[in-house]
Amino acid sequence: APLALVVLLAFLRASSAAGDDRECEVCMKVLENVKEGMAPELRNKKPAIEQAIDTYCDGELGPKERKMCYYFDPIKRSVAQPFSLGLPFRKVCERLKKDNPEICEVKFAPKVNKNTDYSKLRVKQLKELLANRGVECRGCVEKSDFVKRVQETSHMDDL
Repeated sequence: APLALVVLLAFLRASSAAGDDRECEVCMKVLENVKEGMAPELRNKKPAIEQAIDTYCDGELGPKERKMCYYFDPIKRSVAQPFSLGLPFRKVCERLKKDNPEICEVKFAPKVNKNTDYSKLRVKQLKELLANRGVECRGCVEKSDFVKRVQETSHMDDL
């Protein structure tokens, strides 16, 4: 019985880790952008990586990237260490997540187009779409209320 429990826990941990392909997406994108802004010969030098993070974060950024820079600023050394070893960015972000779980909670807004089935999105994603459009959903209680409001304001994505 104890062996079955260990196997079950290992399976659950693996399935939850693989469950959300959007997890750590902003962290990985920011690290990719930092890497692209660096000369290849400096990508394994920790001080150069820390400087590249500063340079990237001082530029024009979207709100999610800016939030990631806010998280990275006090832990630049912790970011630079695995980055300098050439670890895949998903692994770097997962290591950073151990110290600050919020690093992998930052996600980009879901991509939508005219064929998007809004009923397949989560309420959290629907709320995020409405917030990005600058629209409130007063009186929305059920998921169907949010879906209806997102559909009513879908023309705002074209602006």
